[in-house]
Parts: sequence; structure tokens; C-alpha cells
Amino acid sequence: MQTKNELMSVDQMMDERFGAVGTPEREAFRKEAYAFCAGQIIADARRRERVTQAELATALGINKSYISRIEHGYIEPSISLFVRMLNALNMRIDISPTMA
Repeated sequence: MQTKNELMSVDQMMDERFGAVGTPEREAFRKEAYAFCAGQIIADARRRERVTQAELATALGINKSYISRIEHGYIEPSISLFVRMLNALNMRIDISPTMA
């Protein structure tokens, strides 16, 4: 445990709050964080395009409440739905190799 005046790395803070990498607690946090980030990407893009949740849902053939739950980070969309949502909002995903 760090004292009040000591700095800790992000890894140390994550380990302390959510458990070590690979633990169920850390995995649950990771999943929650990804769902939140995906939701924010969709919500920001939808607002930028001036599309309502209902309009996006209709374009995708899904329920408006499902869009809302994604945007609030309650659920993480499948990769195929995420890509369809981005396409409907005039966005794209570029996949590139990471630099070592």
C-alpha cells in the first residue's frame, strides 16, 4: 500500500483497485471499461451526425433501447454491430499493426 505522498504507477493503482491482470475482478473491470468506451464512441458519433437513437436503431434494424444501453455502457456491442453502427454514422475502423 502506498503512503499518502508517494506516487504510484497506473499498473499499481489498477492492481490495488481491481486485482492483478488475469483475475476475475480485473477482467470484469476491463469488460466494463470497454463497454463504456464503445458507448461513448457511438454516442459522440451519433450526436456529431445529428442522428437520434431512434433513427440509428431503425437504420440498423434494432431497438432504440438497445442503442441507449450501449451508449450508457451497460452492454458491449458485438464487433459486427459496432462496425455496422460506425458505418451508419459515416465512420470507419482502420486496423494497423502495432509498432514494437
